[in-house]
Amino acid sequence: MAEQKTTPEPKKQLPNASAALILGILSIVSGCFMLGLVLGIIGLAISSKDKRMYDENPQAYTGYGSLNAGRILSIIGIVLGGLSVFISLIWGLIVGGAFLSFLNEVTY
Repeated sequence: MAEQKTTPEPKKQLPNASAALILGILSIVSGCFMLGLVLGIIGLAISSKDKRMYDENPQAYTGYGSLNAGRILSIIGIVLGGLSVFISLIWGLIVGGAFLSFLNEVTY
């Protein structure tokens, strides 16, 4: 009988690893704006699908390092964006309260 030689199937790149990394980087760069929060959420959502694919069959895929880095950067971007929104709301309340206080003291 002849021996059958099987060549291993080449590993495939995770489809959204690069996109998750780019969105994670952009969420940190624009983290001090509302855009950072949105990009971080999108990056985290995109990376969760690829993480499930990798967890099912780790030998079939490459690019998990980029995917994991994108997930971490997206989480940091979400935190920065959330803090930015929170600080903006507090600042708006302080300035709005001061303005209303000023309007109450003005006599017509």
